Amino acid sequence: MNVPEIRFRGFTDAWAQRKLGEVAEFSKGSGYSKSDLSDVGMPIILYGRLYTRYETVIEDIDTFVDPKENSVISCGGEIIVPSSGETAEDISRASVVGKKGIVLGGDLNIVRADSTINPTFLAFTISNGNQQKELTRRAQGKSVVHLNNSDLKEVMLQLPSFPEQTAIGNFFRTLDDTITLHKRKLDGLKELKKGYLQLMFPQAGERVPRVRFAGFTGEWEERKLGEVAEHFEYGLNASAKEFDGVHKYIRITDIDEDLRRFNESNLTSPDIDFPSADNYLLRRGDILFARTGASVGKTYIHREDESAVYFAGFLIRARFIREHSPEFIYQNTLTEKYNTFINIMSQRSGQPGVNAQEYAGYSLGLPSESEQTSIGNFFRSLDEQIATQSKKLRQLKQLKAAYLQKMFV
Repeated sequence: MNVPEIRFRGFTDAWAQRKLGEVAEFSKGSGYSKSDLSDVGMPIILYGRLYTRYETVIEDIDTFVDPKENSVISCGGEIIVPSSGETAEDISRASVVGKKGIVLGGDLNIVRADSTINPTFLAFTISNGNQQKELTRRAQGKSVVHLNNSDLKEVMLQLPSFPEQTAIGNFFRTLDDTITLHKRKLDGLKELKKGYLQLMFPQAGERVPRVRFAGFTGEWEERKLGEVAEHFEYGLNASAKEFDGVHKYIRITDIDEDLRRFNESNLTSPDIDFPSADNYLLRRGDILFARTGASVGKTYIHREDESAVYFAGFLIRARFIREHSPEFIYQNTLTEKYNTFINIMSQRSGQPGVNAQEYAGYSLGLPSESEQTSIGNFFRSLDEQIATQSKKLRQLKQLKAAYLQKMFV
């Protein structure tokens, strides 16, 4: 029977199969580019927005133009699909124009469905499952991929009754709104941390930060990283093998780019003789530095002792003298000052790189041990909040993906 796995109570009829061309009219947006944007004027949707800020229903517009003659203006309820982009996946996405009076820019396919179709349901249908795969197959081009209205007309839809379409569309729109709220909270926490990193570490040429905890005064002492480290060591030159359940292996690619956490979703073990490799085990407070390639400068702090974690050869481990806070030093590697150091020091004739001796030469300001601890603990608390919010957002996206699988035919 042509029905989804999960349905709202009261709906039992089989879904009908129709071509999109049978239930909609098609047109194109008018030609505008980024050079036409202004600070004021009529709101406009440019095609790039659809695959850089994916939204099922677009209502809040922050781009404006001085409208040209013969511009295409929304009436509200149109479905728009990019007609060009870098990849087929990028342009196989649909959004609903939620308001009237919005200029629809060039390179947009515009779909106006008839009264039997709920626009929000249709946008979800086009953007997911078999319909998206079909559009992806139809998209053509190499450096620039194109998708035309003639391709959209041939898409085969699975359609329930209008009331069921509306219930499904409203459900996913509410879920999308929840995801958006959580993403904004996550972005806000990241911006908060970014701001505090600028205020709580001295800027170039300064000896004190602009914001300090109460009770701390005096200038920070300028020291080289190598002066506060016990040693720097290169990691194992060993290949990875299937995880043995005990010995974990951390490589550059296992360090999450965003959160700087050890991503354990695809654990491996080093292919070594373990009794002779204890020197490559991480301890709490060890900091890893990526030494080559596109990730050069990326850092990771090890915050646990419970499991055996070995570090790989394209990483350098620094272990620090007891009276200095590893957490404080790690947070220092997330500042603009550190990024500037990496950009300068990593210049090579081939791949970018920074070796242990060069890392040891990085200069940083150091306050008293107690102030280091206070700052390190403050930023670690922020990191935990960011990680928790990121986990919530990831779970919501996984929940949406699961419902998309089960609530559409």
